[in-house]
Amino acid sequence: MRPVRALISVSDKTGIVDFARELSNLGVEIISTGGTARLLKEAGISVREISDLTGFPEIMEGRVKTLHPKVHGGILARRDKEEHLKAMERLGIERIDMVVVNLYPFKETVKKGASLEEIIENIDIGGPTMVRAAAKNYAHVAIVTDPSDYERVIKELKETGEISLKTRFYLARKAFNLTAHYDALIAEFLYSIDEEGNPVNCREMRNPLTITFEKVSDLRYGENPHQRGAFYKEVFIKEPCVARAEKLHGEKELSFNNIYDLDASFGLVTEFDPQTDGIACAIIKHANPCGMALGKTPEEAYEKALKVDPVSAFGGIIAFNAKVTPEVARLITERFYECIIAPDYDEEALEILRTKKNLRVLTTNGLDGLERRGVDSPFEYRRITGGLLVQDRDLITVDPEKLKVVTDREPTEREWKDLLFAFKVVKWVKSNSVVYAKDGVAVGIGVGQTSRVDSARCAAEKAKMMGLDLQGSVLASEAFFPFRDSVDEAAKVGVTAIIQPGGSIRDGEVIQAANEHGMAMVFTGIRHFRH
Repeated sequence: MRPVRALISVSDKTGIVDFARELSNLGVEIISTGGTARLLKEAGISVREISDLTGFPEIMEGRVKTLHPKVHGGILARRDKEEHLKAMERLGIERIDMVVVNLYPFKETVKKGASLEEIIENIDIGGPTMVRAAAKNYAHVAIVTDPSDYERVIKELKETGEISLKTRFYLARKAFNLTAHYDALIAEFLYSIDEEGNPVNCREMRNPLTITFEKVSDLRYGENPHQRGAFYKEVFIKEPCVARAEKLHGEKELSFNNIYDLDASFGLVTEFDPQTDGIACAIIKHANPCGMALGKTPEEAYEKALKVDPVSAFGGIIAFNAKVTPEVARLITERFYECIIAPDYDEEALEILRTKKNLRVLTTNGLDGLERRGVDSPFEYRRITGGLLVQDRDLITVDPEKLKVVTDREPTEREWKDLLFAFKVVKWVKSNSVVYAKDGVAVGIGVGQTSRVDSARCAAEKAKMMGLDLQGSVLASEAFFPFRDSVDEAAKVGVTAIIQPGGSIRDGEVIQAANEHGMAMVFTGIRHFRH
């Protein structure tokens, strides 16, 4: 297909003057609208106004300008159908062989905090209509929506004199992807407000579900080298998170597994408020904590967390909920880690970390917006073959006032503090899981066993191997105990208090076991399965 006439109407004017000039030099007639037409004329390019084509002026402040049969007839007409060609001749419709359109900046308008009226005005109508029309008729029309494709189109025209079917199909796929993304963005925004434009936390499980993400980068590979991988992010997310984090250092790019582990580590440390709970340090391996502790300083929290399992920490991910200091930075550089993420870094600390060329250093640039957790990104998505599982993010927190002591003995003040700490940590451990905690340190972490008692035994055994004393510790379980065996195992290693959801048909036996061992036991009524 050799284009005779091109309709150009772009919001993003990057490269459009050079592109239009090249088309014009190749003998293509340029039709344009509004600001695009003015820009091209100022650049000395011959331009025909859209109103000249349609015989109808732009009206309603530009809301209606390309929605006209002479535009869409020229785009949609099949050149291989005699009936279409006769209709064009009878109605005076001129063929349009190329449409160059990108859309009103809806996303950018929302992000800059514009008024609802301005946002609504930046919902493009004519643009997507032309894009879809041209993409549908790709057999005869080229649709160009991405400035990065200008060079490819001009190169092909100069070399062959036409735009190939292969290129037109490539452009059509990109065009439909663009309009799908654009409409999904509008839907996401409208679901985030009420009819008067006030923000709402909408958790509607929609039918159908249409979601959209923007690519951050390609990855070296997925979980394994034989799997391709890419990183995408939600468009309107405002809470501090890995998707919005800035990479400050590290020669290697982040991997699929790095990003997954960074998300788990940052999620865990931000369970704790650095002002009220203390500075948190988590060391993550394969999305599970192998070290977690609170401290008065980052270095104290890190040293306590490292002692939990220094062997597994090798090659792990470190996260903090507070600024990284030079003191802890020096300690971190003594060992090999893949990544570190924190709200901020002391400048000296950053210089120290930069001495490790392969250590990826990320910052969320503070914790502002943490209160929006679950507002901009309320759901989790898990792909299965042929389907998608959708659920609310697990953001529920325990209200200490609503906890139920079910044993004869109540926890001591120290036990209460460790129980609440341990229950926050166990939420981030793959099920079945238990966490032993003592003085703000997760001294034993039982990960992903198929029976809860095995998780309790494995965690205790690992603590023993690391020389950690469980005497006087507390135990948290992310789900109820189906039998008393885990309580008996905990008693053997010196646990004095337990926190768990409760709800088993054998709760009575479990509570009796705790009473026999002189333990305190607390029910939360909240389960934290993590698969």
